[in-house]
Amino acid sequence: MDKLPLTSQDVLAEKIDLMRAEFPEVFVEGKIDFERLKMALGEFVDNSRERFGLTWSGKGEAIRNIQTPSQGTLLPVPEQSVHFETSENLILEGDNLEILKILQKSYHGKIKMIYIDPPYNTGNEFIYKDNYHVSLNDYLRYSGQVDGAGFKLSTTVDTDGRYHSKWLNMMYPRLFLSRNLLTDDGIIFISIDEIEVAKLRLICDEIFGEENHIADLVWQNKKGGGNDAKYVAVEHEYIVMYAKNELALHHLFEPYKPEYLQRYKEQDTQGKFYWDTFKRKSGKQYYPITCPDKTVLQFDEYGNPISWLRSEERFKSDVEQGEIKFVRVSNKWSVHFKQRLPQGKKPRSIFFQESIITDKGTTSAGSGQLLQLFADNVFPNPKPVDLIKHLIGFSTQAEDYILDFFAGSGTTGQAVLEMNRETGSKRKFVMVQIPEPIPNPDFPTLTELMKERMRRVLSLHQAVEGIGFRVFKLSSSNFKLWNPAVADKERLEVQLRLFVNNVVEGRTALDLVYEVVLKSGLPLDVQVAAVHIGEAVVYVVDQGLLMVCLQSAVTPGLIQWIVEQRPLQLVCLDRAFMGRDSFKSSVKVELESQGIEFRTI
Repeated sequence: MDKLPLTSQDVLAEKIDLMRAEFPEVFVEGKIDFERLKMALGEFVDNSRERFGLTWSGKGEAIRNIQTPSQGTLLPVPEQSVHFETSENLILEGDNLEILKILQKSYHGKIKMIYIDPPYNTGNEFIYKDNYHVSLNDYLRYSGQVDGAGFKLSTTVDTDGRYHSKWLNMMYPRLFLSRNLLTDDGIIFISIDEIEVAKLRLICDEIFGEENHIADLVWQNKKGGGNDAKYVAVEHEYIVMYAKNELALHHLFEPYKPEYLQRYKEQDTQGKFYWDTFKRKSGKQYYPITCPDKTVLQFDEYGNPISWLRSEERFKSDVEQGEIKFVRVSNKWSVHFKQRLPQGKKPRSIFFQESIITDKGTTSAGSGQLLQLFADNVFPNPKPVDLIKHLIGFSTQAEDYILDFFAGSGTTGQAVLEMNRETGSKRKFVMVQIPEPIPNPDFPTLTELMKERMRRVLSLHQAVEGIGFRVFKLSSSNFKLWNPAVADKERLEVQLRLFVNNVVEGRTALDLVYEVVLKSGLPLDVQVAAVHIGEAVVYVVDQGLLMVCLQSAVTPGLIQWIVEQRPLQLVCLDRAFMGRDSFKSSVKVELESQGIEFRTI
């Protein structure tokens, strides 16, 4: 019988398990022998010391941050929600790094689209404490996001290297963890300005793979520029677009037109091809090529060196394999190669969406949409709803999850609600935002503003009964965590007494149930029903997929009722079997014989 883990999924351990399954021979005493790994990978190992990539101060610590599991959980807040019992939309309040870690198991491979508008146009610090034990005010002040009064700062751009490093340290672990949540055909969109776009591209190439870069969309965020530029009035931002797996994005690309495919007239054992010129107008592949009559091709008619498509070594290999032919044209030799259809995927044209977005609203339009809801300027520079709806429209289907972990005032949530109303779809939003203070007496934090915005959007559009959102707040675990560092006898005895009841005081049954839901790998929008069996209560999750029993003691009759319901999993408190080891063993045998996974916490 296993104990339910009280920390988030270990991302590193999962990857090591995958490697162990594929390359068991490279492990020695449980650790990777890198010399053996190099031998196993053979020709795919790059032994050169100089490599292209992005490095910065603190990158190692950012990677280690990814590998540190979270000990937090998400507490349900039904009183701040709308239709908590039935809604599938989520507002998650707290630091997004901790929350992304907590979501790893429950939402792995389930998010179809991520949109984020991270902080990027500020000169303040971006090294996050990334630890929910730090008070929120200390956290925000440390990260340089607020002033002495606790309000968000608005400063000029600082482009020194130290600032860029801190911004990268903030972004890298969050992007890494978010990739795990995407479906195989999932997409992430990242709004960014011209100052950080180059660095963002480099870290996204590293995390998502440069082959999965789809486009850099240009969004006209204002008209007429402004006075914030040093030389050229800037009236656009970028939306960087990456896929989890570019080969899975069949719906985003159009096939080549039939007339284009007509050029592939030749065919051999490897497939269709056409002969294309080996000469290139630009490049650095300079070397002499000897023609059939011993004529040497190395310079053009103007005396300039000829650049070839491929390296000299590759050229010689292509000649041996029949991939090259020499053609005599107007008494001059021309070198041709077999241009083949792309292998392993369907031929495609360019991304069918326009790369320049000029008709989906500006920042001013976004502000106007907020004014319609609040009749006051409650949040600066929001993205327009139409822009997010445009991205959602071509990248998701009717019942997909959309995640925004820098949710701000909640534009993404409004876009999802409006699209569902307009199209009859059932898309679901997951919005994550730290409750940073804002200078508004009615809505003292940004998350309070976001929640009120969602309420007003639902009211404005006369939402269908049951449509709303569930609110959860980041907190420490509902269960006391054993401290393995305690060694002296007195402190160990104190810890043992505390763990007679390992539930944190002040937590509700629903708090405990949703932590079990998360630790069991189920999403937060599952249905939870409390079923009374005599004086006992059993929480039935997702129509019996999971049952949670929080009784201080369980009886044989209660266990028998649970067995008759045939859940896939049962989780009980460990103290429910205190002093009854033989009964606990018999329960384990009975449940496992019925195919029910049994765990305690």
